Amino acid sequence: VHVLSRDVCGIDILGHVTTVRDFLDHKIKEFVLAEKEEPFYVANLDSIFERHLRWRTNLPRVKPFYAVKCNHDAAVLRMMRALDAGFDCASKVEMQMVLSLGVKPDRIIYAHTTKPLSHIKYACTHGVDTMTFDSEDELLKISLCHAKAKLVLRIAVDDSASKIRLSLKFGARLESVGKLLGRAAELGLEVIGVSFHVGSGCTGSLAFKQAIGDARRVFDIAKSLGLQMSLLDIGGGVSGREDCRVTFEEFSVVINGALEEFFPPGSGVQIIAEPGRYFVDSAFTLAANVIAKRVIEEHKDEHNDTVNNGLDRIMMYYLNDGVYGSLSCLINDAAHTQVEPYLNRVVESGEQRYRSVLWGPTCDSIDKVAGVCWIPELRVGDWLLVDNMGAYSICSSTDFNGFERAHVYPVVTAKTWHTLN
Repeated sequence: VHVLSRDVCGIDILGHVTTVRDFLDHKIKEFVLAEKEEPFYVANLDSIFERHLRWRTNLPRVKPFYAVKCNHDAAVLRMMRALDAGFDCASKVEMQMVLSLGVKPDRIIYAHTTKPLSHIKYACTHGVDTMTFDSEDELLKISLCHAKAKLVLRIAVDDSASKIRLSLKFGARLESVGKLLGRAAELGLEVIGVSFHVGSGCTGSLAFKQAIGDARRVFDIAKSLGLQMSLLDIGGGVSGREDCRVTFEEFSVVINGALEEFFPPGSGVQIIAEPGRYFVDSAFTLAANVIAKRVIEEHKDEHNDTVNNGLDRIMMYYLNDGVYGSLSCLINDAAHTQVEPYLNRVVESGEQRYRSVLWGPTCDSIDKVAGVCWIPELRVGDWLLVDNMGAYSICSSTDFNGFERAHVYPVVTAKTWHTLN
């Protein structure tokens, strides 16, 4: 492993008896004393390290190339570099970020099938040779800008079991594979392998078996054309969260079985993947402040109840973060459409709950964090926490209306810190 810089990333090393929740509580107290009310994240790097160990145990043949698009926070990227992961980049900027960390170009796959010419030229200039394609037009662009590229043919696979279906937009159909491989040969381009993506938020492990079988067919077609391919990229789509319908371990059993059947260890094929959500989803907790409150009292049906003078109370709370910020997943990520904010204090079982709605801070009515929920009465200045906020949150937040993006405070235990250094 490589050194993870504490100074560069601003990482806090937790004491032996200090937990991430302790750190969160302390940080909120700091904010209160300083009269600060901006949203922030706490990034638990131990969670990423644990996911790394879990991956190595369950998928020993599969090399992870972390999907930078999922979360490009500096501490996350440096952590993945320290764990000797490769990187899946989708643009010039993402390649720049990774290369600036000292990552060697051969540890990067430019995994986007529709690339601007200038980005292909940047990859060529900086030695990023491995890249994907799925069409003849993309082959023509690459032949003009990066003739020495090592190409990976992305195929469309059955992603009907996923919440975000990517094969609607990317991937060559199996019936077009022979023609594309032939065209690559005519242009003097080298195709070294096959990639696919079963879709983000996959809910059916058998999708991987079918997709790996489809990839085997492409390898066989290539062999019939006199081409010897050596790389299989099985993409992403797997979550590491325990509350998912299919666990990571269940996915792993299916993936390992399919690899054993179609690409056994003696086949000479390197296996990689492009996990993003798996590594970071559970590592981030968001802290948001209640900046405003409004109480709405509606008249009840006189035949139903006469309590509270016939009034029904609805509590409206406005947070300093919402769907234009860290919680953009609620409208942009079909694999993460609900959150469950909770109070940063102990809630007594006897506390009265009120029908409540949580809004974001902007002047747009689409900026709703949670619809009707039953929670204790909140005060302006209270803090709410939201777990599992590491995936597709930071990367897609904006400063709409001038509201500040959430700052990230990375933490790691002393044990993990010493292991990595």
